[in-house]
Amino acid sequence: MDMIVAYDIADPKRLNRVAKIIKDYGTRVQKSIFEVKLDDKHFMEMKARIEGEIEPAEDGVKYFPLCEKCAGTIENIGNGIFIDPDKEYYVY
Repeated sequence: MDMIVAYDIADPKRLNRVAKIIKDYGTRVQKSIFEVKLDDKHFMEMKARIEGEIEPAEDGVKYFPLCEKCAGTIENIGNGIFIDPDKEYYVY
């Protein structure tokens, strides 16, 4: 599953911890936006790890699933990082 993960974390320490968690699963494309390619098991694992770090009253994390067709139409202008939808990525 291709997905965009975006977050707004109030506390700098929590922000760093959440960013490190998401980085374990994907690629940072903006300061608080990551592109990830996960199976359901790894998505649930990532989500549980993030939920263990955030304060829901202060922080927010959004997950935007991309269908295969949509992921193949992502456009990039400028110096952003692009994940090739035809390339396989592995999470260890």
